[in-house]
Amino acid sequence: MANESSYKEKKVITIGIVKELTGLSERQIRYYEERKLIFPDRTPGGSRRYSFADVEQLVEIANKIEDGVQTYEIRQEMIRDKKHKDAEAHKKMIQGQLNARFGVRKH
Repeated sequence: MANESSYKEKKVITIGIVKELTGLSERQIRYYEERKLIFPDRTPGGSRRYSFADVEQLVEIANKIEDGVQTYEIRQEMIRDKKHKDAEAHKKMIQGQLNARFGVRKH
C-alpha cells in the first residue's frame, strides 16, 4: 500500500464536501481557520482545499467545542503537541546518528 500519510495530507477536498463529512457549517469551518486551528490550501482562484487529516482535525475540534473547550485552549494544545512531536523526532534523529556512528544495529 502507498504511504498512508501521503493521501491523508493531500489537500484536495472542497469545503462543501468537508461540510458533508463533518456536519459543520461553512461559517464554523472558516471560523476555525480564522482561529488558526486548521490550515487549508488555496487554489489560484481562492477556493479552500482540505485534506483527510484536516477533516479528522475538524471533527476533533468540533467535539472539544461541544465539550466546552475554548478555541484558545485547543490552539495551545495543538502547539504543545507539535512541540512534543518535534522533540521526539529530533531525539530519534540523534539516536539514529549515534547508532550509525558507533555501529549499533537494531535486531
